[in-house]
Amino acid sequence: MRGRGTVFLGFVSAMMLDARHGLAQAPANWQTSFGVSASETKERIVALHDHILLIGVCIVALVAMLIGFALLRFRASRHPTASKVTRMPWLEFGWTIAPVLVLGAIAAPSLQLLAYESDIPDAQLTIKASGHQWFWRYSYPDNGGFAYDSIMLPPASVPAGEPRLLAVDNRMVVPVGAVVRIQVTSSDVVHSFFMPALGLQIYAMPGRLNETWTRVEKPGVYYGQCNQICGLNHSFMPIAIEAMAQPDFDAWVRDAATRYPVVSAATISAQVAK
Repeated sequence: MRGRGTVFLGFVSAMMLDARHGLAQAPANWQTSFGVSASETKERIVALHDHILLIGVCIVALVAMLIGFALLRFRASRHPTASKVTRMPWLEFGWTIAPVLVLGAIAAPSLQLLAYESDIPDAQLTIKASGHQWFWRYSYPDNGGFAYDSIMLPPASVPAGEPRLLAVDNRMVVPVGAVVRIQVTSSDVVHSFFMPALGLQIYAMPGRLNETWTRVEKPGVYYGQCNQICGLNHSFMPIAIEAMAQPDFDAWVRDAATRYPVVSAATISAQVAK
């Protein structure tokens, strides 16, 4: 009984933690739901998930009802002699059309979401993220071309309040409400730029420049990481994006331009070619 009680209390605690941290900007212990939606893209992804989940629940409920009906209606005690019916055209037509309708109900919103993610609107800011083993390098070509590395902080150096193995020394900084074009590439192997709170998932490939976009709607710090198996330390390649108001972002750009070196296009091309 003590073991079962411990399991039950653990489950209740998990649900309480999930409710309290449902809008956390980083993963929380015992989290069972999606994290914060900081962009419209993520909100659309969650809406599609809920839509498909509702369809799945309806299918499970329908199948359970049909099984229960068959067990009660056609049990041996009620029908000692088996039916000799071999064809029911209307029923066969129904179970052929029903999956088509279900797939159509899933495909339509899925294609709409893909089109929304692929259509990059006019960007107010461009940031280039280059994957390296095992850190990210961010450059701001629209703001003078300065660039800096973003490396995971050792667990012993993580400040209070920041997540272990996700905190970095230099975050990517973006303004709230601005359309940001993110160009992603790699200098060595295939990496992945994955940011759950923004609904971003794009591969960083050597010799290729992939593009995506985002518009962060809420200020704060959001955490992700490279979820591609890119080598020995692939699990220690986090991403941290800090979204701040436009005046604060402008002040950060002025300060960053004096602290970080300017990287020319030729230098970037040479790095990517290696």
